[in-house]
Amino acid sequence: MKNKDRSAIENIYKLDGRVPLLSAIPFGLQHILAMFVANIAPILIVAGASNLTDKQSAMLIQNAMIIAGIGTLIQLFPMFKIGSGLPIVMGISFTFVSVFCFIGGTYGYPAIMGAVLVGGIIEGLLGLFARFWIPIIKPIVSASVVTAIGFSLLSVGASSFGGGSGSENFGSAKNWILGSVTLLACILFHIFAKSFLKQLSVLFGLVVGYIVAVCMGMVDFSGLSDTNIISLPQFLPFEMEFNLNAIISVVLIFMVSATETIGDTSALASTGLNREATTKEISGSLACDGFISSISSLFGCLPITSFSQNVGLVAMTKVVNRFAIATGAAIMILAGIFPIFGAVLATLPDAVLGGCTIMMFGTIVVSGLQMIGKCGYSQRNITIVALSLSIGIGFTQVPELFDIFPQIVRNVFAENCVAVVFLVSIILNLVLPKDMENYIED
Repeated sequence: MKNKDRSAIENIYKLDGRVPLLSAIPFGLQHILAMFVANIAPILIVAGASNLTDKQSAMLIQNAMIIAGIGTLIQLFPMFKIGSGLPIVMGISFTFVSVFCFIGGTYGYPAIMGAVLVGGIIEGLLGLFARFWIPIIKPIVSASVVTAIGFSLLSVGASSFGGGSGSENFGSAKNWILGSVTLLACILFHIFAKSFLKQLSVLFGLVVGYIVAVCMGMVDFSGLSDTNIISLPQFLPFEMEFNLNAIISVVLIFMVSATETIGDTSALASTGLNREATTKEISGSLACDGFISSISSLFGCLPITSFSQNVGLVAMTKVVNRFAIATGAAIMILAGIFPIFGAVLATLPDAVLGGCTIMMFGTIVVSGLQMIGKCGYSQRNITIVALSLSIGIGFTQVPELFDIFPQIVRNVFAENCVAVVFLVSIILNLVLPKDMENYIED
């Protein structure tokens, strides 16, 4: 390879380096494959709980891919003060699923859309004015949240490895074989590949796993027959309803989602760029999350937020080039405009995805621990991390602990360790003495 070509390829490790299109596409595709199934799963779950038809569910998936692609482009290349300028990939978050299932079953899907419109605007405004409140989010708080995000995703990876939560053959020998083959392919490729090709280990594992899945008869192509080749997104497919109870519940979950976005942005800057995220980047990231979510509701879709899975991929590969990630955003938009493309990607078995993501999620845990190390192991920091993680992760593993609280509190905290860790770490950071070591010595 010529020195000029090698230099261009190595720009994948630079935020704004120039990378040839054909070299950039595999890295963008890798990001989309890593999140595609997880991106559409919340839509299917909420659509089912809200009694939507299969045709409506397919329409929502199509719209969501387009909005997620546009949101990713805005994160990469900010407009005004909206967007972080970091390689953040946007998608449908699982954070809202439980509260949306309750609202959809009780008030109907239009009430979800009205609540998302309001909640997104509120988060977007909080993002624009983040400089006034972000100082209370100290590095040790961000480090605790990032670590919690990593731990919370481990069960997601494990569920995918087993074949997908709720699947009829969950934990079967076939899923174990498929997940293990995919994971082994990722590891071997990362070991033996040369230079920048190592960073395509997840894509290689996905391709190998998919081929093995086809040979094992584990890929269902039946859904492709009725798929349109091209289709444009539908604007306002549902007439919005503004229910106060639904709005209050969703706004609270938006605050939880904002917590995750702060953690994702901090983790990405730390692992991908070896520095702390700036206030401007966090502000833009939150504003993009909020306002894009509101736009998403206009197309009948759920909130679009930063995807922790892709933060793990950046942590693992160190590929931060915005142009390379933008090719992935373009692929998402094409998947929305050409539903047949998205339908093919949707045939990717969960076990293949689990084999690729389990290590990525572990990388987020390690990234959080590294951030804690950079903060220092003072008695104060140890107390904040130890208590926030033990309460956040421990209590949410036993959600019955929250049964004495109102439904709205259970919706926000009972099974969301990230929200609990954030709340506890913020409180401890505000109330603990700044000079705890002096108290201990006395």
